[in-house]
Amino acid sequence: MKMNPIHHQHSTADGYPGLSRRGFLRGVSAAGIGSLGLLDLVALRAEDLQKKGMSVIVLWMQGGPSQFETFDPKPGHDNSGPTEAIKTSVEGIQVAQHWPLVAEQMKDIALIRSMTNREGNHQRATYQLHTGYAPTGSVKHPSLGSLVSKEIGDDDNELPQFVAIGSSRGLSGISAGFLGVGYDPFSVSSPERPPENTRLAVEPGRLGRAIGLLDELEGEFSRAGASDRVREHRALYAKAKRLATSKRLEAFNISRESEKTRELYGDDSFGKGCLLARRLVEAGVTYIEVRSNGWDTHNDNFERIKTLAGGVDRGYAALIADLRDRGMLDRTMVLWMGEFGRTPRINGRTGRDHYPRVFNLAISGGGVKGGQVIGSSTDDGSRGKDRPVKVEDLFSSVCYALDVDTDKEHNSPLGRPLKIVDGGETVTELFS
Repeated sequence: MKMNPIHHQHSTADGYPGLSRRGFLRGVSAAGIGSLGLLDLVALRAEDLQKKGMSVIVLWMQGGPSQFETFDPKPGHDNSGPTEAIKTSVEGIQVAQHWPLVAEQMKDIALIRSMTNREGNHQRATYQLHTGYAPTGSVKHPSLGSLVSKEIGDDDNELPQFVAIGSSRGLSGISAGFLGVGYDPFSVSSPERPPENTRLAVEPGRLGRAIGLLDELEGEFSRAGASDRVREHRALYAKAKRLATSKRLEAFNISRESEKTRELYGDDSFGKGCLLARRLVEAGVTYIEVRSNGWDTHNDNFERIKTLAGGVDRGYAALIADLRDRGMLDRTMVLWMGEFGRTPRINGRTGRDHYPRVFNLAISGGGVKGGQVIGSSTDDGSRGKDRPVKVEDLFSSVCYALDVDTDKEHNSPLGRPLKIVDGGETVTELFS
């Protein structure tokens, strides 16, 4: 039975508080109408609570990857240049020649070839693809990672619930915005080293006494009218202490993995970042972004993408296969994407320029049905041919998979209520 998404997902069903309508309908579909007893409803409630274990991994291709050289090749057309297409594990679906390992995992990957947007500036588009909102001068919107970690993250977990791997500093849109620094991403500059500033310079007892002294010193500042600022500062220090003294910090140590597993992901930084992301999901982290730089291919597009795709192909494919083999893919959504695509026309420097009009992305796990293509572009790749998917549609789909209510509002510093996702419709084909 195919179910339509229900936007107000945290209302009650048949008088059982906390049981989402989506969880209830899933149970009805499985158990059959009219056969639900108390034990069935208890089981459904347990299943619904398990949504708290959902995670998201975003593989971010900073710079805007060319759809022609990734997952929407146009073999035989002049706009294709030298790029050829190869078969995948799903009959009828082809990808560009640079992705042979990802091609083998296509049964678990859904492609959207009709993404469309208006922002063709790196900073603005990156902001929008992370927050769902176009940038404004008056409000700094929280990123989806901050919102999701706030909504479904485990507050009792000693690890940060939003982790950005590959140095997100300077990446527009990666912040908690008006939610406050408590929901900012925890930045890991390199997956090969422990996170910065987590090694204790003193023994834990002395650290606790130092923080206690700091609390006393801040008391006067708080009484002078800065209580909110001091409260936030103290919460951050408390989190930092929990992390620095936690045994779960070992989740960041990829050397704990077997040699076979490390070889699967490859020896480059991106592959190691994907391996770290899988370890963090296992440790209960809710939202992880792994960054690959260099996709702004205005010059020498074809040769550069050969190099760029090499490491990403291996790490991405390994991540999907490893999550599946460990039984983790159903509760882990993996998004491969960038801020926009590239022009159909090849410029005079054998490169491609910015092109938000139509581009592609790939999505797996979290209930997504793999082995399918949603939407298409025209034969020359200049515009969408059918089933356009906007940024807010994508965000609505992610929230649907995570059982996050898109209509929930947070007040900005100006007092304006802002929804988690402003408009948009769930791409139901992803889940059918």
